[in-house]
Amino acid sequence: MQNGLSAKEALEKLKAGNAAYINSEKCLTDVSPKRRKSTLENGQQPFAIIVSCSDSRVIPESIFSAGIGDLFVIRVAGNVIDDHQLGSVEYAAEHLGTRLIVVLGHNHCGAVDAAVNHDPKGYVKFITDEICSAIGDEKDEYKACCLNVRHSVDIIESSLEIHKEEEEHGLKVIGALYRLEDGRVDFDI
Repeated sequence: MQNGLSAKEALEKLKAGNAAYINSEKCLTDVSPKRRKSTLENGQQPFAIIVSCSDSRVIPESIFSAGIGDLFVIRVAGNVIDDHQLGSVEYAAEHLGTRLIVVLGHNHCGAVDAAVNHDPKGYVKFITDEICSAIGDEKDEYKACCLNVRHSVDIIESSLEIHKEEEEHGLKVIGALYRLEDGRVDFDI
């Protein structure tokens, strides 16, 4: 099953959706009963895989003006990648035929801030340790967020299955950063 969009076409669709979102007053997505029924009967055909932070202010479906079945969204604090997220990415790329993977970080990220400025305890430490390995000694918040996104992109691209999909089917993995203050997404960071 595949939606038929190339990685380039999917990226253009995300950019257009973000442009519509930036100036919108209302949600522009299709969540109608007809759409729900269609995706139930015909399955999902997402045009992009989005690995996003769990931050409640970062809502990929809204940010990209996407409706039910349009995006395959994986959310985890700090948009870090482990085997669970990678398995989800591989599933969508391989079985659903999605050709674009976007790691979507955001500025003013609490997980990045915790990695830079605090020493968390408990399970949060697994997340901040991963972020620390991504950002090294970087203290600039924006640069640290970008380094963290790039690290997750690199992990995804190192997957043998993803590498195979890139070579055989034109899959593309990119990093992006959502700006909380204006809703704009910077691509290819």
